[in-house]
Amino acid sequence: MGEAEGFVKIIADETGKVVGGSVVGPHASDLIAPLGLAVSSRMPAEQVARTIFAHPTLAEAVGEAAEGLFGMAIHI
Repeated sequence: MGEAEGFVKIIADETGKVVGGSVVGPHASDLIAPLGLAVSSRMPAEQVARTIFAHPTLAEAVGEAAEGLFGMAIHI
């Protein structure tokens, strides 16, 4: 890959449910699917944050973005 620029953003409502998000950067199309699943199932952001993602993968950025909502992110 060799590219380190981009971001994942998760938007949660006042109840903590994931209602939206965005992905910008290389391989964004690979990362939008887990966000779409979270939105369509009205998944709590905490559940996304606690999901185990394979390592090392770009998909970890989705979990990291959710962790950021709770001050638990360690890579951003």
